[in-house]
Amino acid sequence: MGKLPATKIEDRARKAAGSANSVRLSGNLVTKGVTYTLDMRLKADGGTGQVSTKDSSFELLRVGEELYLKADAGFWSHGGEGAGDSGGGADTAAGKLDNKYVKVPSGDPSYQRLSGFTDMSLLLDGLLGLHGEITTGDHGQVGGVRTIRISAGKAGEGGSLDVSLEGRPYPLRLRRAGGAGVIRLADWNKDFTLTAPEKGHVLDYGQQLPTTP
Repeated sequence: MGKLPATKIEDRARKAAGSANSVRLSGNLVTKGVTYTLDMRLKADGGTGQVSTKDSSFELLRVGEELYLKADAGFWSHGGEGAGDSGGGADTAAGKLDNKYVKVPSGDPSYQRLSGFTDMSLLLDGLLGLHGEITTGDHGQVGGVRTIRISAGKAGEGGSLDVSLEGRPYPLRLRRAGGAGVIRLADWNKDFTLTAPEKGHVLDYGQQLPTTP
């Protein structure tokens, strides 16, 4: 496959990714000036893993349409991109949420943003696009697997993709355009179980989160 034109390699990599049932996605993603560190296991009907920023860290679990968020008290009291309030009861309320699964209501403003981190199709579609004329680069290795790199734009400024030369041509590492992060893609088609937390471990606040992360 390494002798194919770069556009053919990109097309095959996108098709391989699109036909996969699951993947593990990890690394850094820069969006609207915020750097997110991700370690997510994803499949068609949900995902689970951890998301961190400079100021906060939280776990996400989505099973079907049900989305759950788990974070420590610090996230709820003063972190989480503005979560919490400055009132005297904030720390007390945050203590009740400490390391508990909180169900994110589908109507809450944060639902779409947070669920996006658990959406395999949405993430892959958004991440795998290269911007500019694509050329074939060097052979290399990612995680011990032989790869071929394709790059877009001048000196790879439009992003690059390391594609497996072993087995199916899965994308294994993505460098996003404009220095917007580096993502590793592994465990393609390695199935895993998604299970909703037990009801006794879930806090459900109805139509809106107690504080919007």
